[in-house]
Amino acid sequence: MKTNENTSVMDMFEKGKVLKICAPMVRYSKLAFRSLVRKYNCDICFTPMIVAADFMRSVKARDSEFTTNECDRPLIVQFAAHDAQTLADAACVVAPFSDGVDLNCGCPQRWAMSAGYGACLINKPELVKDMVRHVRNQVDNQNYTVSIKIRIHKDLKRTVDLCQKAESAGVSWITVHGRTMEERHQPVHYDAIKTIKDSVSVPVIANGDIKYLRDVESIHQLTGVDGYLSSVKMTLQWTAVALFLYVEIGILVILCLPFISARRWQIIFQLRIWSFMARFWNKVFLTMIIILIVLFLDAVREVRKYSVKDFGTDTKLQPNMFDHLHMKLFRSQRNLYISGFALFLWLVMKRVITLINQLASVSGTTAALQAQAENTNQVAKKLMEDNELLKQTLMEGKGDKATAEGMELLRKEVEKLKEQLKTTGVALKKSQSEADVMKKQTEGLAREYDRLLKEHQELQNLQDSGTKKEN
Repeated sequence: MKTNENTSVMDMFEKGKVLKICAPMVRYSKLAFRSLVRKYNCDICFTPMIVAADFMRSVKARDSEFTTNECDRPLIVQFAAHDAQTLADAACVVAPFSDGVDLNCGCPQRWAMSAGYGACLINKPELVKDMVRHVRNQVDNQNYTVSIKIRIHKDLKRTVDLCQKAESAGVSWITVHGRTMEERHQPVHYDAIKTIKDSVSVPVIANGDIKYLRDVESIHQLTGVDGYLSSVKMTLQWTAVALFLYVEIGILVILCLPFISARRWQIIFQLRIWSFMARFWNKVFLTMIIILIVLFLDAVREVRKYSVKDFGTDTKLQPNMFDHLHMKLFRSQRNLYISGFALFLWLVMKRVITLINQLASVSGTTAALQAQAENTNQVAKKLMEDNELLKQTLMEGKGDKATAEGMELLRKEVEKLKEQLKTTGVALKKSQSEADVMKKQTEGLAREYDRLLKEHQELQNLQDSGTKKEN
């Protein structure tokens, strides 16, 4: 694949339009993702940040970190570097397959800054200037761009000085993330981006809190930038959470239907498919709890972020920015309610299912007790009938005759019980006799075993003494 050296990314800035640029995102800005966003009119795409030293040291790193194709243009490769020659060497390697390189001077992660990469470079303007100049001098393509992505200083004069030095070294454009190294979720300082735009003649790209296409016009009017760099923060997660909330509501409504009894629900829960799912239920429940808590805390953070009373000087520069920030506050509050209710209903649904199972178990136990009580009543009723029949039989005669017949029946019953007792006693004595015989046999076997063991020991001693004599 060859780059058309007669065309330049810089020509896109001269068309007087605000460029839409997809930011370098770790693990996301791979070839497949870039191919997707280009279908939605994205003007320029960045690769994920690549550590230049590792890229040059390992063929495996080059093959895994950088992939592209003929349709993947315009393409900017972002590198993390703290050495001018290493950055220039990496740029020369990717130059035939891309349209420019970008030096990351804005990553605030601790590992990057401790290694000398990222946002710590904004405090080293001479090194940034030297790295830009090295790439300019060593890449054999005049249209190949060299850009930097920075954060701002608390003292904005230092940031302006950095940008002007990079401009003098030949930087193609500057991307400004309008936060300091220490800031993470605070509102972006659009006034600082405007000041930097007014201080340099190269194109300036705005970055930070650009989540929707409608944000672009407000920020362009506010800062006058030539483009915006957006990391595509998916609102799909909140769509999924809202859908999950509706599903929870539907399940709870079905579970509370009055014409489906608890025992019937228990029968449904005992189907094979639910028995299979029950093995993973606890893990799924805890996983969803963790996810919903994380989303809830993220929504709380967003609400706190946009609930600040002082929006800075941006609202004075652009009146629409006040409404813009209030709209973001509204969305963050909506997400807070969605995640909060989803978490609450998830716990309620778990509790309702548990109560239905307990109610079904209690109902089953109650039904069994009722059946047992009915059987007992029937047995008692039968006994009462038999007793009544016996009384009638005994009282068929009169006076002494009835008493004599009753006594005769009782005597026969007693005789029968005595015979049974006598038979049981004989069997017991026979068992005892057999047990005594077995006990005597066991004692005899034990004595015989002891005798054989003694003889074996004597033979063993004789054998040992014979062996010693031969030696």
